Amino acid sequence: MSAGTGDAAMSMAGPADLTVGIDIGGTSVRASVVDARGTMLDTLRAPTPSTTAALEHCLDRLVTELRDRWSVAAVGLAIAGFLSPDCSTVRFAPHLPWLEAAVPGEMSARLGIPVFAEHDANSAAVAELHFGAAARGNNTLVLALGTGIGAGMLQDGRLYRGSFGVAPEFGHITVVPDGRPCDCGKRGCWERYCSGTALVDTAVELLASADLGHSVLAAETNADPGSLTGRRVAAAAADGDPVATAAFADLARWLGQGLAMIADILDPDLIVLAGGLGAASGLYLDEAREHYAAMVTGAGHRQLARLRATQLGESAGVIGAAQVARDGVAGRREAGTVGGPRAQ
Repeated sequence: MSAGTGDAAMSMAGPADLTVGIDIGGTSVRASVVDARGTMLDTLRAPTPSTTAALEHCLDRLVTELRDRWSVAAVGLAIAGFLSPDCSTVRFAPHLPWLEAAVPGEMSARLGIPVFAEHDANSAAVAELHFGAAARGNNTLVLALGTGIGAGMLQDGRLYRGSFGVAPEFGHITVVPDGRPCDCGKRGCWERYCSGTALVDTAVELLASADLGHSVLAAETNADPGSLTGRRVAAAAADGDPVATAAFADLARWLGQGLAMIADILDPDLIVLAGGLGAASGLYLDEAREHYAAMVTGAGHRQLARLRATQLGESAGVIGAAQVARDGVAGRREAGTVGGPRAQ
């Protein structure tokens, strides 16, 4: 996007209305300038680096490039990891190199503007609440299905974090004892059977062990094993490929089982599926709903949560991070302080 386009947009929105939201996932980093209506005006992407220094340099580079074109008030980071209750420290991130790192403070000092952090699923929940599918829920769970599983819980419009800032962490509940290894250090976590990564693993297992008829996906994978990705499996399933269809059927079963478990614990009235797989919910949502309805305790004798697909697609994390930054700046102004929650 050219500087001229940015200048035109700035004539309609003051600098305080524009923030940068960055969704830092295990596979890619996505940064966008977002206005107060939740509209993404300019976006950059990069692969997620594997070291702390490289990741922070990547964030610096993306923000600097966007600030060369736009005047922004703050930066929000949507991070796939455990944060401290005030969101000032990334304590642990299964798919990222940070460990007990004061990321927002360090990045704020590096960039020279306020930086706020939030769990990526909480960021998606904030976005869906303000601009998307969670606007009419009372007790709402936003389940982000991507590289792993993230979850954000909204109780009467407010994020629920638990006593120590890490709730709800459903992705790492063990569903298969001694099952597939997980980056968190455990085995058999739910996200190892119900995520974009799990979808690929299931497809690989099916390709190796089952005769599911003619499969374009099988032929392509045999020719180039590195071509198999969650997006490719989704595209193949949309075309009716038998291996991809079977992989999504397996994911739907695991999703339904997990939703039944969540309903037994939290009894939400609305569940929103976000993340990369949330955007492809047409391939599995109806089947997952059937599994959920059959497996929940008291099936047939209780009200079930409404299941809705994201209205923001893969952009929810970015838009929510930008909103977290916007709310953070507003909160600091109201408090009359130079510091504040989730910022240094």
